[in-house]
Amino acid sequence: MSGVDVAIVGGGISGLAAAYELTKRGLSVRVLESSDRPGGVIRTDRFDGWVIDGGPDALLVQKPAAIALCRELGLGDRLVPTLTPRTAYVLRDGRLHPIVEGSFLGFPIKPSAFVHASLFSWPGKLRMALEAVIPRGNVDEDESIGSFVRRRFGTEAAEYLADPLLAGIHAGDADRLSVQALFPRLVEAERQRGSVLRSFRAHNMKPAPQGAFLSLPGGTQEMVDALVAALPPGTVQLGSRVTEMHRAGTYTLETGAGPVQARSVVLAVPAYVAGSLLGGFDTMLAGLCAAVPYASTATVAFGFRQEQIGRPMKGSGFVVPRLERTPLLAATWVSSKWPARAPAGHVLMRGFLGGGRDPHRTERGDAELIAAAREALAEIMGITGDPVVQRLYRYTRQSPQYEVGHLHRQASIERRLAALPGLFLTGSGFRAIGIPDCVADGRDTAGRAAAWLGAEASRESRPPAG
Repeated sequence: MSGVDVAIVGGGISGLAAAYELTKRGLSVRVLESSDRPGGVIRTDRFDGWVIDGGPDALLVQKPAAIALCRELGLGDRLVPTLTPRTAYVLRDGRLHPIVEGSFLGFPIKPSAFVHASLFSWPGKLRMALEAVIPRGNVDEDESIGSFVRRRFGTEAAEYLADPLLAGIHAGDADRLSVQALFPRLVEAERQRGSVLRSFRAHNMKPAPQGAFLSLPGGTQEMVDALVAALPPGTVQLGSRVTEMHRAGTYTLETGAGPVQARSVVLAVPAYVAGSLLGGFDTMLAGLCAAVPYASTATVAFGFRQEQIGRPMKGSGFVVPRLERTPLLAATWVSSKWPARAPAGHVLMRGFLGGGRDPHRTERGDAELIAAAREALAEIMGITGDPVVQRLYRYTRQSPQYEVGHLHRQASIERRLAALPGLFLTGSGFRAIGIPDCVADGRDTAGRAAAWLGAEASRESRPPAG
């Protein structure tokens, strides 16, 4: 039976970041990943001049943990910003309307931005502008993103910003997702100044000059590959599903390749997987983890010849409100967003399906999903002919839904977990959504595990009293 200081269950970005931090601190680590590849939802396919991210394709500048990690791994000079123009669009009545400059999270901040926002009707613009004088609500009570935006900015803002943009980022339903858990800055803005617009104007909110996102020429998987390479050989053990976990002094994790013994364990897996492993330790904790809802999504990538596209691709892509009655949640114009993602004379785009507002979409077959995305994109973008390349990526129960009450449930999870010595949780189902937050939380969790191990070693070396 092999033994290590820390066993990490799950080789996604959270688990790999935790492993990296622990090894930097001189601890022995084993990462047990059930699939045949590390990285979780981060995956990039590279072939014949195409660079296709199947999952997330960007690192958010505003949250620097992932960018800092890239620099530590020697990838700093490979970070590239999005191409200009960086315009994103919202589909309304079959037309693409730009999110105008002078907006933050899609909300116009400057008066001129309201004037030029073709997405909204004049009554809708007036109602949004009146947010500055709407009385402060009960900011201590959690509410949905849709409820918050509707209350502060009106119905049009809820339908054409909260639904496709704020909730769409998380593949969720705006009337179910928690604004406190996912957009605490909006809640804090209302708390501090009684108005989101007044707060943003006071802080002189401006977009970063280099853009909001960075990526890598070889896609986001470059970071995963560099992380794995930075770990000691044999640290990441693929095809190692943990079927059972128990503790008798140290932890023993049962896998198909044999048991692994560890002084401490970090679970970096979906919350429902963590729940299945925690049942033998604390049934209430297991139930709390299992109760975190998840959505399934599909990403369909298409490569076309430039002349097949009837509409200019000037910007990064578009999001789709529920009212548009199309299967698409959003689309990214990849070759207009990032450099060198398609061969010369070709374009690359991705369509997104499923999520919390269309939960049964991904139950359909591959051919039906590809056809649905292709037909919807063809109608919006004026595409003719067959794609040169097409790829489908399914993510079943991979998008955690931080619904109203998530923070309360997470606090309960933390309290129960504190009674289990040497056991830690990280990953997108708990405190972190998105690559930067997962990197930060994975490393922070590793730090807490290292501190616990240090305290344990100190206690064990202490001479007996008397």
